[in-house]
Amino acid sequence: MRVAIVHYWLVAMRGGEKVVEALCDMYPDADIFTLVCDESRLSDKIRKHKIITSFLQRIPGAVRAYQSLLPLMPFALESFDLTDYDLIISSESGPAKGIIPPPQATHVCYCHSPMRYLWDHYHFYRSHAGLGSRLMMPMLAPLLRSWDVSTSLRVDRFVANSHHVCDRIGKYYRRPAAVVYPPVNVDDFTPASSTEDFYLCAGQLVSYKRVDLAIEAFTRMKRNLVVIGEGRQLEELKRSAGPSITFLGHTSFAVLKEKLARCRALVFPGEEDFGIVPVEAMASGRPVIAYGRGGALETVIPGVSGVLFEQQSADALIDAVHEFEAIEHQFHPATLLAHAEQFSRHRFIAGMQAIINEELLTRRADRLRNHRPIAAMQLGLEAQLPILAAKPHETTLQ
Repeated sequence: MRVAIVHYWLVAMRGGEKVVEALCDMYPDADIFTLVCDESRLSDKIRKHKIITSFLQRIPGAVRAYQSLLPLMPFALESFDLTDYDLIISSESGPAKGIIPPPQATHVCYCHSPMRYLWDHYHFYRSHAGLGSRLMMPMLAPLLRSWDVSTSLRVDRFVANSHHVCDRIGKYYRRPAAVVYPPVNVDDFTPASSTEDFYLCAGQLVSYKRVDLAIEAFTRMKRNLVVIGEGRQLEELKRSAGPSITFLGHTSFAVLKEKLARCRALVFPGEEDFGIVPVEAMASGRPVIAYGRGGALETVIPGVSGVLFEQQSADALIDAVHEFEAIEHQFHPATLLAHAEQFSRHRFIAGMQAIINEELLTRRADRLRNHRPIAAMQLGLEAQLPILAAKPHETTLQ
């Protein structure tokens, strides 16, 4: 069975790329298709596979400015030739499911999220975009939405990374989806023997992550906050930060692991589709203070694995920090680690394998069912032909 893994872009090792790694373990001979790729930033596990990029890779600067090429992405995805593949697994967040699968192939889409910037976060993205994007988005977005919905029909089976995303797939694509939580390498994290007096915020520094709320809240409280990550907002956040805020930028995994294990709590102020970092914090024995929307509702249990705040504001976050500090002694590393285990990589692989096998069997049964009338017709003709041959019509001349 020839397998293709289609991922939107491979330019860093974030949550979506961790899913690709797990899929690579499931199918070690699979080929990977992606719009653009920076192999220098990928893991050895992904680099071992054959990686096929689109024509966008040949555009100067595309690897850095790939998001500005969104209008060309439908054409790039549809240019991939997947004729000889039997199983296609698309990893969807940007466009990825829009490939053209051959008739005999089974197409399973693991959906991290319907494209946020086209759907429920459209107005937020547009208001935070540059002048050119704000002018172009109202013209391009309706066309891209139509393409996005139409390509959902090219998928045989949707799998969502959370119930939050499952609901959005149903809303925008009108398709059901199974839920398999993304793989978190919980075994890579261990609790520390002691913690230090700082909170942690880790992730990509872009507007929808709302790291600005954490900066404002901890500056006002004069409490120590360590920020790990890089992104377009880095310089802006530094300008607004007080002396109690420390920026570490992009760090090694060893540094991230150490900070997760030694922080008082992870601060997670954005609305995420799932959110892998909170689970990594729990696997490190530390609780999470999170905005109570999106995927955090499926991982953060108040009083067990963290504290939730209901409004996305600095005031609400400050109240949540005070609430956490009042019950901080109730959070036990062993309980947090046990909670994190349900989001393990092993569970992801088992869940995905079961769904893929089920879909392969279903499609095979459908093909046999569709061919059965033809087979029956052939058997009927074969049964009649000997009779016709044995009893030819005779003509008598008088």
